[in-house]
Amino acid sequence: MASRKRLPGSAPGVPDGSPRRRLSMRLLLPLLVLVALTAMLMLRGYVHSEILADHRVRSEAASDKVPERILDGGPVIDTRSGRVTSLRVPAHRMVLTFDDGPDPTWTPKVLDTLKKHHAHAVFFVTGTMASRYPGLVRRMVDEGHEVGLHTFNHPDLSYQSTKRIDWELSQTQLAITGAAGIRTSLFRPPYSSSADAMDDKSWPVTEYIGTRGYITVVNDTDSEDWRKPGVAQILRNATPKAGKGAVVLMHDSGGDRHQTVQALDRFLPDMQARGYRFDNLTEALDAPSALTKVTGVGLWKGKAWIFLVQASDNITAVLVVCLAIIGSLVFARFGLMLLLSGIHVRRVRRRGFRWGEPVTEPVSVLVPAYNEAKCIEDTVRSLIAGDHPIEVIVIDDGSSDGTARIVENLALPGVRVVRQLNAGKPAALNRGVANARYDLVVMMDGDTVFEPSTVRELVQPFGDHRVGAVAGNAKVGNKDTLIGAWQHIEYVMGFNLDRRMYDVLQCMPTIPGAVGAFRRTALERVGGMSDDTLAEDTDITMAIHRDGWRVVYAENARAWTEAPESVQQLWSQRYRWSYGTMQAIWKHRGALFDRGPSGRFGRVGLPLVSLFMVLAPLLAPLIDVFLVYGLVFGPTEKTIVAWFGVLTIQATCAVYSFILDRERLAPLISLPLQQILYRQLMYVVLLQSWITALTGGRLRWQKLRRKGGVAAPPDAPAPRRQVVDERPVA
Repeated sequence: MASRKRLPGSAPGVPDGSPRRRLSMRLLLPLLVLVALTAMLMLRGYVHSEILADHRVRSEAASDKVPERILDGGPVIDTRSGRVTSLRVPAHRMVLTFDDGPDPTWTPKVLDTLKKHHAHAVFFVTGTMASRYPGLVRRMVDEGHEVGLHTFNHPDLSYQSTKRIDWELSQTQLAITGAAGIRTSLFRPPYSSSADAMDDKSWPVTEYIGTRGYITVVNDTDSEDWRKPGVAQILRNATPKAGKGAVVLMHDSGGDRHQTVQALDRFLPDMQARGYRFDNLTEALDAPSALTKVTGVGLWKGKAWIFLVQASDNITAVLVVCLAIIGSLVFARFGLMLLLSGIHVRRVRRRGFRWGEPVTEPVSVLVPAYNEAKCIEDTVRSLIAGDHPIEVIVIDDGSSDGTARIVENLALPGVRVVRQLNAGKPAALNRGVANARYDLVVMMDGDTVFEPSTVRELVQPFGDHRVGAVAGNAKVGNKDTLIGAWQHIEYVMGFNLDRRMYDVLQCMPTIPGAVGAFRRTALERVGGMSDDTLAEDTDITMAIHRDGWRVVYAENARAWTEAPESVQQLWSQRYRWSYGTMQAIWKHRGALFDRGPSGRFGRVGLPLVSLFMVLAPLLAPLIDVFLVYGLVFGPTEKTIVAWFGVLTIQATCAVYSFILDRERLAPLISLPLQQILYRQLMYVVLLQSWITALTGGRLRWQKLRRKGGVAAPPDAPAPRRQVVDERPVA
């Protein structure tokens, strides 16, 4: 994990160019990764499914357009180069044909049986199965068998256009070429029967197949093994009469074929004893081989196809494992949140509960500000309207919009301004601590508004001498937009419900920058705020844990913050949060091997934060990806039920968290849409953070543009003149 060097300041540190161009560049690599993974998943679904695999119910149909010599002829039909001929297999010659494979279970058994009895056969393979099991196709060819095309995904071609037929042929041929380095001139249509069953719907397809250079092979002896009638019946069905030659139909795929294998092991020696030879088709007809070697570009196209199919299978297998992991994490997190947040509520809301002796001592409130002219007045007035004794220190970090002057002109009692050259938020907070008069220090953002009771509620946990820091209840103030409403759900459910859980487990990962309180002693012992990471609030919280202090959550210490209102701003904020959290985890990884409180945090807190805040959000979109996969490739009903099941669990947790926070439930109407759109954006942000971390990239702190959309409480006191203290820090 690359740690950030000292930041030059809190000004935007992004490349030159328009915001739209910067966002596009940030999206490019994660989107390429997403597109590649999605393409692999779609390829896997395409190869494993029978899209449009429909067929018509055979019934009496006209056959007046089918030549008589075809209806009365043999099972081998040649319509190439305008000819219309049919052939039969000579007497005492038998061509065994196997449809629908190769199958990883039954095809090897069939091949073993054929090899055992020195017999050859023809395998009419589908492109989907040949793509998935190329080694079996290669084995067929190596052992002297012929392969033929049985289309790619087994549709009834009498329903299909010539364009679709061409595609079925070429795609299957590509799979065979990639698997065995050959192409074949043999073809068997799906759902075909004997030549005398040819009708006016199937004959045009047979004619067209000939124009593409293929010989159509049907059958004249059907074993009907697909019915699974028993070994004895299969043998009777497959045996030709009076020594005649035959093209026998069997199957090596499409279900349980143990009867076929058992019948074959008896059929071959019995018929050989009667003088039959088992040849492939061209051997039986004394014709040139139907297989020709492929070289050059055609061969490499086939090999590339097989490689991509195999890669898609492997990647999908990994994604399925990841889906199982995220499923486990989702259920584990929701279970923990529901259980532990309930424990937290019962503990802090029971009658007579208190942290210790009431805290009434004055508090120093630090407001780091960089270009917060639109928000700073509301922020400061909300503090002065509070019911706890405070001093307010606004640390102006080199603002260029008159932020400091606005505060000075307010002339509010107990409010001081400290100016410094632009040095970044951590430096501003450390400067504020150095100028603070009191032992308890509250930190907030320059765009945040406190309720009158916020500071009082926030510092009460310090009645317990073991508490070194307190997290407040940050809420979205500008939730009247769709993005704001989604973030409101995220804050209430994703942050505050989490904080209850982490409080009970004593491993709170982050004191929110918008509302948090610290003992000066705790801050000094860990060296103050650090600029080693982009998430200084997470960094300092972890450091305080490792120093042995308790970090708790004060649910009634509410602060209203201005959340980003555009995708660009939201992206910048969450990118910084995600990357900064990763940096903080990496920085404090040594806690895994420590003893005492630091070791406890390392072995409980760091794994939970890594799983629930880094890994789970990265994998969560797989739920939606597999939803799309299931809708397209099936099973559709089970997929929809599973997705709505997950959404129901999320909605249950959301309702529970809103009730705990005493929030109106109306915003939850947008929860399904949030899961579909907002979560994907967060996923791409996190993916980009991973890429930045793994490549050792550097990211500077990014300042968000504020609109001043969070209003101050109406009961702020009238302003009075206050002397500004700009004494230098010792």
